[in-house]
Amino acid sequence: MKELTDRALDTASVLGAGYADIRVVRRRDESVTIKTGRVEGVASGESEGFGVRVLVDGAWGFASSHVLTVAEADRVAGEAVRIARASATALRHPTTLDDRPPAHGHYETPLREDPFEIPLETKIGDLLAADQAASSVKGIAFTESIYAAQREWKTFAATDGSLTDQVITHVGAAVEANAVDGDEHQRRSYPDSGGGWQAAGYEYIRGLRLRDRAEPLADEAVALLSAPQCPSGRFTIVLDPSQLYLQVHESCGHPTELDRVFGTEASYAGTSFLTTDKLDEGFRYGSDLIDIVADATAPGGMGTFGWDDEGVAAQAVPLVQNGIFVGYLSSRETAPRIGRRSGGAMRADGWNRIPLIRMTNINLLPKPGMSLDEIVEDTDDGLYLSSNRSWSIDDRRLNFQFATEVAYEIRGGKKGRLFKNPTYTGITYEFWRSCDAVGDERSYVMLGTPNCGKGEPGQTGHVGHAVPGARFRNVQVGVGKW
Repeated sequence: MKELTDRALDTASVLGAGYADIRVVRRRDESVTIKTGRVEGVASGESEGFGVRVLVDGAWGFASSHVLTVAEADRVAGEAVRIARASATALRHPTTLDDRPPAHGHYETPLREDPFEIPLETKIGDLLAADQAASSVKGIAFTESIYAAQREWKTFAATDGSLTDQVITHVGAAVEANAVDGDEHQRRSYPDSGGGWQAAGYEYIRGLRLRDRAEPLADEAVALLSAPQCPSGRFTIVLDPSQLYLQVHESCGHPTELDRVFGTEASYAGTSFLTTDKLDEGFRYGSDLIDIVADATAPGGMGTFGWDDEGVAAQAVPLVQNGIFVGYLSSRETAPRIGRRSGGAMRADGWNRIPLIRMTNINLLPKPGMSLDEIVEDTDDGLYLSSNRSWSIDDRRLNFQFATEVAYEIRGGKKGRLFKNPTYTGITYEFWRSCDAVGDERSYVMLGTPNCGKGEPGQTGHVGHAVPGARFRNVQVGVGKW
């Protein structure tokens, strides 16, 4: 492997690159899907290749290949240099990279049970048990249980002497119960609508206890069919972590991506209301209780690693402190434009894609004092919303609407009857400013999404979000029935 990386970097330098790096990536994927008691699909696959990124005359060039030979390393490095040189002819602003020490070392996701060593029969059996428990409830029309695992072996080298190796493992699973009555369809899912995902081994899947959670979940899906429609108006709402993590993802993670702020994602992923004039100017993003950090060192997070795909060491970068906006997700190229150094947020979806600024683990930090149950007990009148069902947010990440699978009435500090089809809407900074209670460590949980889309050509990112529960005042609920 070192012969391949050395050859690509040497060739790029000889041909005129002022800087070059190479990533050699092998990826293994596995998934199982169960639908209503039947094995719907079992899939596995592997891919391997390398990508070379070069900087020539202030412009980037990138090329890749699945052929791992020294001769191919020469060819790909030469192609990347030619692309960069052609790009330089239309360059508006030459690229400048911040300094970082050469990256060296090895990182591996901590795990106890290698998911790829667990027999397939065990994985199918665990899903079937959960699926059958959900299907046993009268009134359930169909069920679905899923499992997936991904592992990447990644070598990174650069002309500054960097050389790192990483082995990143992610796993996830979920069970879903669906109830149907005429044209009425209700669902409940666990751990959330996108599944529970972590950087971990199969011990995480066992810890979810899908079978134990499936039957009560299905009972609730059936109960929602006859539940009253969620009322409309201004309400105090308490968001369960299964919903709050997606709120953080959409209205905190994406707007702090610095490439969006500079407009390089405008044609696909959008821009951001968090323009650079708001940085260091005391812009109030949320209430004093809101502390949000991009932490690539957080245990279990799918945005956790040793180094990003530019060789920048994993770190925790404050984004919001005491409600004040203080930082961005950045790269070696974008950070100097705001007078800072890279926060280590560059990642690529495999060997044949160029790195982009991606969320790491965007976490809403817990606050000592009240558990999530105690927040509910402290709420005289409101709604408790759980598990996302749909979402919509404008391309500046300012105006949003979310629907959840279920709402529980809160009266006198107790959760009561169910409401169906709940929705809530708001403006990002107004919503976060309305937060008057954040749960402590007892409700703090790491969740995440394996399908965050960005870039052209498209890339899918794995990102993490650790959140507790939280309470928000005077929120518009019941925007419409869908």
